[in-house]
Amino acid sequence: MPQDLREATSRTSPAEALRGLCQGRVYLPGDPGYDGARVPWAVHVDQRPAAVAVPHSADEVVDVVRAAVGAGLCIAPQSSGHGAGPLIGVDLSDVVLIRLGELTGVEVHPERRVARVLGGTLWEEVVQAAAPHGLAALHGSSPDVAVAGYTLGGGLSWYSRQYGLAAHHLRAVEIVLADGRLVRADETNESELFWALKGGGGSFGVVTALEFDLLPIGDAYAGMLLWPQDRAGEVVRAWGAWTRGLPESATTSLRLMNFPPLPELPPFLSGRALVVVDGAILDADEPAQELLAPLRALAPEMDTFARVPAPALTRIHMDPEGPTPAVSAACLLDALPDEAIGALLDVAGPGSGTSVLAAEIRHLGGAMGRPAEAALDRLRGDYLAMFLAIAATPEMGAVGMADAMRGVAALVPWTADGRYLNFDDNAVEVSEGYGCVAWERLRVIRDRVDPERRLVANHPL
Repeated sequence: MPQDLREATSRTSPAEALRGLCQGRVYLPGDPGYDGARVPWAVHVDQRPAAVAVPHSADEVVDVVRAAVGAGLCIAPQSSGHGAGPLIGVDLSDVVLIRLGELTGVEVHPERRVARVLGGTLWEEVVQAAAPHGLAALHGSSPDVAVAGYTLGGGLSWYSRQYGLAAHHLRAVEIVLADGRLVRADETNESELFWALKGGGGSFGVVTALEFDLLPIGDAYAGMLLWPQDRAGEVVRAWGAWTRGLPESATTSLRLMNFPPLPELPPFLSGRALVVVDGAILDADEPAQELLAPLRALAPEMDTFARVPAPALTRIHMDPEGPTPAVSAACLLDALPDEAIGALLDVAGPGSGTSVLAAEIRHLGGAMGRPAEAALDRLRGDYLAMFLAIAATPEMGAVGMADAMRGVAALVPWTADGRYLNFDDNAVEVSEGYGCVAWERLRVIRDRVDPERRLVANHPL
């Protein structure tokens, strides 16, 4: 944008009221730094907000929120921007994007088994800080996902069949509301808001810190098993039958994967179609090995399951680290009978011609299915299916999304009620993520803390 046009635009923009905040780390369209600051982890999402603010402290968040609302603007908090997919096509011209990626830090209190993290902190930092104390967090399958968005949406971990969702282990949330107040929500203070933040998403304010339980886990029996995809029918059916009798100590997933021939991939992945089972077993070696024996009897090409330190679990899923363009679709499943497996193989297995990189089934149940006092009280269904495709170009994204939706449609006969919104990176009916009573309660709380609807979330209430 030419300098004279940029100056004319800035003089008429309500976002000009934010100039100078965050020690100068506020960027308007046309400013140097604006384009870099607005890009989320999901780089295919073209966010064009009225301004981007990059705070380094809770006080700076307060200043930005007050200035934005005072100027008649809305606010959208993002930590890493992993879940930005639902914002594709959304007009953000009256929105201040608050990027929290530089508001980071971890405090571990080993005697209480509690961590306090700042609002933009990634899981890798938490895991590394907890490990020297023999503790682990309910992190997800990737080290570079932000704690806040993951936890506000529920939080599905390799430990979740035994310990439940990450949101159910929250102790407190420090959050800046739409009126600019910084409040602490916990069981005794702002208890209704605290209930809403346990799985209710990002429609309530800008999270500047969270406190949550750590687990007494120093290591686990974890890893992956890998087969060529021409054995998919045999392996998927064996894994499906195996999961039906597992103790809660075991949390695993199965993926049908189609890797492009890229030189940066290791040879055992590059250009190959594979079946991968990965996860963790929170048992001693001998019972863990006994549990795995039926899958090992299938003679996997690669078997990395072993006793590993807890931090290793952030990378066993081989999730991409760093910004990645991808589209996906997901659904919860009540069961995984042979007919459902056949449908999965038809749309994503050998010979299907699918463009999806990964067709994944995660095993749920256990503690995730038991109700807790939280907005997202439990995950309904025993499995979660997700189909993910790379969207390096708009054309690739369109084809990938069509194939992902085709995968979900094939599993409709076994679909459970509800959604897990953290795995729905699209504009969907948000109310389906909650029970009817919880949904109405969430909306009442949202009306109280943000009556003018200033907060913009990826899955808005």
